[in-house]
Amino acid sequence: MDDLLNYFPYLNEIQIKQFKDLKKLYIFWNSQINLISRKDINSFYEHHVLHSLGISKIILFKDNSRILDVGTGGGFPGIPLAILFPKVQFYLIDSIGKKINVVNSVKYDLGLTNINASQIRAEDFKEKVDFVVSRAVTKMDSFVPWVKNKISSKHNHIIDNGILYLKGGELEKELQEFPKAKCFLLQDYFTAPFFKTKKVVYLPL
Repeated sequence: MDDLLNYFPYLNEIQIKQFKDLKKLYIFWNSQINLISRKDINSFYEHHVLHSLGISKIILFKDNSRILDVGTGGGFPGIPLAILFPKVQFYLIDSIGKKINVVNSVKYDLGLTNINASQIRAEDFKEKVDFVVSRAVTKMDSFVPWVKNKISSKHNHIIDNGILYLKGGELEKELQEFPKAKCFLLQDYFTAPFFKTKKVVYLPL
């Protein structure tokens, strides 16, 4: 939590409590269903919360915008972003019902009213959103066809609507067919060694 507060000093009391309670909830749920490796629980805020919030270093979502988190798993990056942006509507989807059940329970326990979580495949999601976020669900050439028709053509942010994808490692080959893609290095925003290979890939659509 100390690192989180250093990087996000403007959090209000409600948000601070929600982020504090988040780890307790995931420790509990991780004992019921495998969401996060036990090793990662010890680095929960760095590996999961800060990593998710790396997207907010690239863009600040405007109030009333709509964000789709595809393959959210246990709720990342969607839940940390929903805490950070309480006036933004988040749609968290995953094909695994047990994980969506956890997301809905965490959402309820934290009092998050800006999350809609559903067990659904990306291809079957019918809404239009400003941005699609995700955390390394698959390679970009597989991911883009799932979501390209979900993006609204009405742009309200400083960057055009599109995909904000948390990925690690060497991406040059993977992104060859996406010349508009831009990589932002998370080590430029967070100092921990974990972030040296982590990136946010932005692809306007």
